[in-house]
Amino acid sequence: MTTNKAPITMLDGGMGQELQKRSEQPASPLWSAQVMLDEPNLVVDAHRDFIDAGARVITLNTYSATPTRLARDGQPDWFEPLHKAALDAARKACSESGQDVRVAGCLPPLVASYRPEVAHDEATCLKEYRQMVEAQKAGGVDLFLCETMSIAHEAHAATVAAVESGLPVWTAFTVDDADGTKLRSGEPLAESARAVVDAGASAVLVNCAVPEALTTAMDVLRELGVPFGGYANAFTSVAALEPGGTVDVLEARKDLGPDAYAEQVLNWVEKGATIVGGCCEVGPAHIKALAERLTGEGYPLVSNG
Repeated sequence: MTTNKAPITMLDGGMGQELQKRSEQPASPLWSAQVMLDEPNLVVDAHRDFIDAGARVITLNTYSATPTRLARDGQPDWFEPLHKAALDAARKACSESGQDVRVAGCLPPLVASYRPEVAHDEATCLKEYRQMVEAQKAGGVDLFLCETMSIAHEAHAATVAAVESGLPVWTAFTVDDADGTKLRSGEPLAESARAVVDAGASAVLVNCAVPEALTTAMDVLRELGVPFGGYANAFTSVAALEPGGTVDVLEARKDLGPDAYAEQVLNWVEKGATIVGGCCEVGPAHIKALAERLTGEGYPLVSNG
């Protein structure tokens, strides 16, 4: 029997939290990048587990390897080694999986997650993002994911730098947990999303907020006329995380197991979302349950969004 349902591109889940669970090292301000230095095999294994669960786009493990964060929390000269190690880990996992998987370059907030007030000015953002784009494109990423953008000008700078690469660009905003129509900066999602589409983003997503907020945001994104989607976190709140802090101060929700999370994501897909996955505290079991739920509902899963 044929289906008229739109093909869905499956992303992976929250790499940083997954690595914290697997590593014996204490939590670090550099989050997942520290594991890249100390236990790179854990990164390969986590990528593989997400692919085996159904992900067909995995994101490079460089979320905390920005020039600003390395200068504050590590060493600036770690930039190249961290990017090379992350690219090697992602490609190894893809090769071992035997699946058709794409690797998304990662352009995260340069200073801190969820804190728009500490973001650099747009010119500084653009300079740092161009440095990251150059390193990741040279390493062979297939597309760029500008993610967890909490303020419009940083999202715009990341998008511009990524578009200059000539690769597809997906830009993802983190929205207010209480109001999915606004960024964490208070700026309207609709205007911010339109600006990145005008800058060349080929898809717009929302991420790293509670799934209920993402459900609201989908009604905004569906008006843009481009592919859209999202990947939520499963934290109770992100308020306790300070710039340069460690993620062990955050608490996971008890009501978002794999089946419950899949139910939330199905709401987005029914609104037209075609690119979905998970963020912090969403592991391989969640992605597996989501893939099974989507295929059970008749949605074909593909690697191209």
